[in-house]
Amino acid sequence: MKISHSLMAATLALSSLAMAQDNYPSKAITLTVPNPPGGVVDTSARLLNEPLARVIGQPVVIDNKAGGSGNVAYGAVARAKADGYNLLISYSAYHVGNPALTPSLPWEAKDFAPIALLTVATNVIAAHPSVPANNLKEFIAYLKANPGKVNYASQGNGSLSHIGTEIFKQQSGTFMTHIPYRGSGPAVADVLAGQVQVFITTPPSVMQHVLNGKLKAFAVTGTKRHPGLPNVPTVAEAGMPDFKLEAWVGLFAPAATPPAVVAKLTADVKKALDMPETRQRADAAGIELRYLPPDALGELVKTETAYWAKTIKAAGIKAD
Repeated sequence: MKISHSLMAATLALSSLAMAQDNYPSKAITLTVPNPPGGVVDTSARLLNEPLARVIGQPVVIDNKAGGSGNVAYGAVARAKADGYNLLISYSAYHVGNPALTPSLPWEAKDFAPIALLTVATNVIAAHPSVPANNLKEFIAYLKANPGKVNYASQGNGSLSHIGTEIFKQQSGTFMTHIPYRGSGPAVADVLAGQVQVFITTPPSVMQHVLNGKLKAFAVTGTKRHPGLPNVPTVAEAGMPDFKLEAWVGLFAPAATPPAVVAKLTADVKKALDMPETRQRADAAGIELRYLPPDALGELVKTETAYWAKTIKAAGIKAD
């Protein structure tokens, strides 16, 4: 019986692929980060890379590829070879927000295979002391009695703080005027000066100002209290149980990455996140580790993409 050259070549190719997957990883893995160093996304990558390197026995390198509201990094990984060596550290505001904000992207959601959810970061509803309210219920009542009198800051049009505050307005039936800034630094400065009254942002941006009395904190927007602000209730405790705003960071691979590689990666990531030193570093950074497997992360992306698209359309939000 004769075997054709094409059949033999296909058999050899499949054997080589299986062998490569069995030996995975055999070289360094690159984590592409869509943000510059610093901040929750980069910090999440740096919480993972060292422990993951110890688990897999290969270097895990971070490549900060900022630009284009994350689209530079997303486009690069979407086009990368799907062999498990080029991975994306994905930020929720980019992953579920950009498709609704930008008509033409260099990537689509289907370009990525979910590997694992890594971290989540809550937000805090912070206000200047001049706002005559001492808790979330009083704040909402004041907003309803004074529509348009309060200005809120964001990190820019289409940012998590912008979209998150619009979700808050829609769910609470209130109105505030949006004042966009280029980043949290200038936004915090103007809230401290009383030129803008409210900023919904991650705790590290305002925590010290809350603790020293320069700002009020009405609630944190996650499912549990922040360890650095133990006296600040969650939104559910404060009487608004349907409002939740958490930034999440997940790990993704190009869509055609072999299932066996994805399965190994997610198992190894879980081991790395479960290390006591990883948890200690996350606690010190004020970031919550929260592992989810590929299927659950995929469902989270679908749910939040639809939710954010609805909010963005209703609020008429446009990217810069």
